[in-house]
Amino acid sequence: MTLGAVIFDLASRASFNLYNISSSIYKIMVKTNDISTATFIDPHIHMTARTTYDYMVLREYGVVAIIEPSFWMGQPRTSAGSFKDYFSSLVGWERFRAAQFGIRHYCTISLNPKEANNPDIADEVMDLLPLFACKEGVVAIGEIGYDEMTPAEDKYFGLQLELAKEVDKPVLVHTPHRNKKEGTSRSMDVCAEYGVDPSKVIIDHANEETAKEVLDRGFWAAFSIYPKTKMGNKRMVELVRQYGCNRIIVDSAADWGLSDPLAVPKTAQLMEQMGIPADHIRKVCYENALSAYGQSGEMKETDWTNPPAVDQRQLYDGNSVLRGQQPITDSKQLASLLID
Repeated sequence: MTLGAVIFDLASRASFNLYNISSSIYKIMVKTNDISTATFIDPHIHMTARTTYDYMVLREYGVVAIIEPSFWMGQPRTSAGSFKDYFSSLVGWERFRAAQFGIRHYCTISLNPKEANNPDIADEVMDLLPLFACKEGVVAIGEIGYDEMTPAEDKYFGLQLELAKEVDKPVLVHTPHRNKKEGTSRSMDVCAEYGVDPSKVIIDHANEETAKEVLDRGFWAAFSIYPKTKMGNKRMVELVRQYGCNRIIVDSAADWGLSDPLAVPKTAQLMEQMGIPADHIRKVCYENALSAYGQSGEMKETDWTNPPAVDQRQLYDGNSVLRGQQPITDSKQLASLLID
């Protein structure tokens, strides 16, 4: 069975809507007919919680770069040291692992809103952030913002906005899943209070209730295509039809939960099928993410148009991405690792 058959056999049995990806979608994402230059960016995906095989599938379907925001891991952390190890992995091992399978990896660094409520570690984690904020591949401070809109979240949101200004990095804002409209409005108000330029702020997990205000106020509006909860593919199509493509970004927010790492290319295909113009699709599934996070100076298109060679003989701190396989030394050989 081919890779595509495996994916879509699984998709057909899933409890949420997935869309088969046809090769025709690539024609609207590239300037040539060379399928190898097809380009999507997933600007919000938690690859630490995903397998290496997900990297291979992402690459197979045209994703050339991903951004991994630091976030809550599910299990509450009990020491600042666990954050230090996590941040080190984001700028180190995870970046290496992605590159060994042909994907450019970037990240954002923060004390996430949920764990900002832990007084035992929050201040110590804040002390760590300046050590990582200017590391190679760090494209923003985030996810920051609100979970339950507590005083502690307010405090650390503001402190991290100050850090973003100090290091001149964009900001990725997590909007709460409860009290979405109030939390989104308050998030933008706080950014304004701290003098952060809206053009450097990505408001994520937007929806129909918040999109207009986010766009009217000059912020980037990011939409997470996450099954049954944040945003669905068809709803995303209608939002682009209503608001156009300026300052709108599509991401997957795929993590350890019920999520889909192929949400960006699948949404692009659905947009094509439902008549969204090709240039709009390219904007919301590629160009806008590059424009927003490229303001960091850490993310450039040449990173993937002229990438370093794949050489799986390389080690990171003595560790290999291999588990007994023969090393690949040419990116053109990566497809041979796909499971039939």
